[in-house]
Amino acid sequence: MTGAVDAEVDLNRWLTTRLGSRHPVAAVATVSAGAVRVAVHGCEPAADFEIGSLSKGITGLLYVDALHRGEVQPDSTLGDLLPLDGSAVAGVTLAALSTHSSGVPRLPPSSQVLRRSFALWRHGTNPYGESVEELLEQARGVRLGRPRPKYSNLGFELLGHAVAAAAQLSYPDLVEQRLSKPLQLTGMYTPAHPGELSQVALVGRSRNGRPREPWTGAAIAPAGGIRASIGDMARLAAALVDSTAPGLSALDPVAPMAGRARIGAAWITVDLKDRPITFHNGETGGFHSWLSLDRRAGTAAVVLTARSASVDRAGLALLSDL
Repeated sequence: MTGAVDAEVDLNRWLTTRLGSRHPVAAVATVSAGAVRVAVHGCEPAADFEIGSLSKGITGLLYVDALHRGEVQPDSTLGDLLPLDGSAVAGVTLAALSTHSSGVPRLPPSSQVLRRSFALWRHGTNPYGESVEELLEQARGVRLGRPRPKYSNLGFELLGHAVAAAAQLSYPDLVEQRLSKPLQLTGMYTPAHPGELSQVALVGRSRNGRPREPWTGAAIAPAGGIRASIGDMARLAAALVDSTAPGLSALDPVAPMAGRARIGAAWITVDLKDRPITFHNGETGGFHSWLSLDRRAGTAAVVLTARSASVDRAGLALLSDL
């Protein structure tokens, strides 16, 4: 990581003054003028955070990379790649999943959803944790809605595992071989259960500071189960800026999303004062994350925090400061 000392001091000051006591454990990174800068507060630089739905952005990159490799096509269906036994979701295309326009619901149908949501709110427990086999069983019972822009965790779970199946890999191995190793993201991983957490894994907390169980699970990994350090996310942001990341065209908007936003493969683009900003964020029971890019200016900003309070405004402000 390079950068002038005074710039690093400024970033540390930004971290403490902008996020302050609301986020006692946090980390930020910027990419600007070819320099990558990192600052942390309340943790070690190598500590890993849950990045939540930023995992979808990574799945989007891996999906587009698989397109470039010829392993899948936009019109490849889930039934082509996963054992879905002629269910309704079997006919859903990967392209529709990648832009949240498939009609797949946000979560799988389950009598446990309300109970798990209450347990998360009351006790901080992990509402996920299913195996891939359990995910597929849930997916077989899904009823599709009307194809239209609608955010779907379930859709990205299925997309990630389908892309991995096309490569004859598990999703964790897909991330490791096609993203982590090439970009040297040494602290990025996808724990299936708490026993797989690293020794520097942070404990997340709710907005009011209550500890939360880690969101681990093989099924949720492509949609929200990846963990990474700020150094990993800084290197990923730099690779997106300098066009060395795999599947880079995942950033290119190809379909409408909510409001005036447009979406590529997971990545959302909005125009702010005629300035296209591409981003994804993430939230789990105890963490919040943000990665945004100004592709014209060649800048990027990352914010990670071990508290579930939003950092979206702060992350956008950090990008604007560049």
